[in-house]
Amino acid sequence: MSNIFDYLTWRGDILFSQVSPNCVDALIFSALSYINYDDIVSGEAAETITLRETADQMIDVPDIEGRYRVKKDMELLQVAAATERFGRVKMTCYQNIFNTEEETQFAAITFLLDDGTAFLTFRGTDRSLVGWKEDFNMTYQESVPAQRLARDYLRTFALNSRMALRVGGHSKGGNLAVYAAAKNDAEIRNRIIEIYNQDGPGFREAMMKDPGYLDIIPKIHTYVPESSVFGMLLKHKEPFTIIKSKYIGVMQHDPYNWEVLGNAFVLADELAPDSRLFDQTMDDWLAGMTNEERNEFSDTLFHLLMIGDTNQLKDIVRFQNIRAYLKTWHMDDDRRKIISTEMSKLVESAKRAYQKIK
Repeated sequence: MSNIFDYLTWRGDILFSQVSPNCVDALIFSALSYINYDDIVSGEAAETITLRETADQMIDVPDIEGRYRVKKDMELLQVAAATERFGRVKMTCYQNIFNTEEETQFAAITFLLDDGTAFLTFRGTDRSLVGWKEDFNMTYQESVPAQRLARDYLRTFALNSRMALRVGGHSKGGNLAVYAAAKNDAEIRNRIIEIYNQDGPGFREAMMKDPGYLDIIPKIHTYVPESSVFGMLLKHKEPFTIIKSKYIGVMQHDPYNWEVLGNAFVLADELAPDSRLFDQTMDDWLAGMTNEERNEFSDTLFHLLMIGDTNQLKDIVRFQNIRAYLKTWHMDDDRRKIISTEMSKLVESAKRAYQKIK
């Protein structure tokens, strides 16, 4: 089945001024936001560089592997840059903020299209433990640093530009796009044409009553694969579109696996049983925890994972780190009790959810 690379082959010679951006274009911009453009794309709105020029410069960047999340990100950059549709798109206002102490992982970039609109894209969760810790923090904090940074990023660009706006992102980036739009004033919200949330998590219950969020619901396009995990986290009030992926399970989250037909995604009839089981399990588990308990569990779990030389998800499986986890697990009775208690509750929630959907 076709994917975004096939779409670029089919649609790459048609400019945005000829055919407006669609959901597949939005996914391409979101995937491109995962690349590290430090020292290539400016953070200043007055300075721009085309996607084609960026791709040319990226070829000569040392330590290129440190610039991308997966190899297909760089392949996408080169393929998109070679097309007329994406190659002349201008890139600007790049931000990349990472702060371990403040548990912040945020990046955003703006694409200026030849139809006179701007597409502001927020990066999803990277492979750092800090990024994943910030995601966990969403379950009990009113807002996390990345959400507030996204709000301010959109506001700053909007106040310095008269362009019509689109915003979007994949995974956590989708959550940031919705939050940024909802938490800005009505004048900025009215300039937003569309908001794309591509398998991004929802929000806590309070957001469901937020006037700004309720105002933008008609503009939100939320897409989740059949076996969605991340997109099912927390609450959504906006409707979502279920799409097909060529893989099963958690690999469906990968944007390169989403099935494309023409200028749209291939639709699925309903969520897979495993996604519905996960959704109901997490809802039940989180509902049984106070904010303090969520905070305590999150801090305890990531304190354990960050023992030793662990900064990235891949570091967790290193032998020396596993040994450090086990040693700490046996020596720290308080932390072991916290994790054991909540994991037992999670198992019970899964049992109750299974009984409901079977």
